[in-house]
Amino acid sequence: MKPLQFTAQYWIEHLDLQPHPEGGYFKETYRCQEKLTAKNLPERFKFDHCFSTAIYYLLDAPNFSAFHRIKQDELWHYYFGNSSLTIHIISKTGEYHKSNLGNQPEDGQSFQLQVKAGDWFAASVDEIEGFALVGCTVAPGFEFNDFELASKNQLLNQYPEHSEVIKRYSI
Repeated sequence: MKPLQFTAQYWIEHLDLQPHPEGGYFKETYRCQEKLTAKNLPERFKFDHCFSTAIYYLLDAPNFSAFHRIKQDELWHYYFGNSSLTIHIISKTGEYHKSNLGNQPEDGQSFQLQVKAGDWFAASVDEIEGFALVGCTVAPGFEFNDFELASKNQLLNQYPEHSEVIKRYSI
């Protein structure tokens, strides 16, 4: 990919991004004002949630987004950067697959991809000195009590067949 005049640090400052617990930087950009009551949501949700939320998320090398899961589907959108991202997913059935998020469809990258509710997932930057600015949209809206950061030992015990990727992208 071509070098960019806009660096990761530029976007972190320009968009007022803050460190994210899973790695990388983020800023919530949208939180719907309308709410869904817990009784109108699937049982896995114990509290009321807004309809939808969206964030900017920036990941720069050599950092990674550690394996985590949320209770909602999450749609990732690629916006800008000098690298694509690899999204590593371990499904609820224990299958591992990875998808590339980026702006080069001719190289097998997608502009958008979905991570299903409850799947463990992590993200990594594909270029050694690269970064990617993406967006993540969640419905019903994200709440931190929907977020679970995996422990390396927990995942290794559950999915020993995926030990290489788990060791690399867990904390």
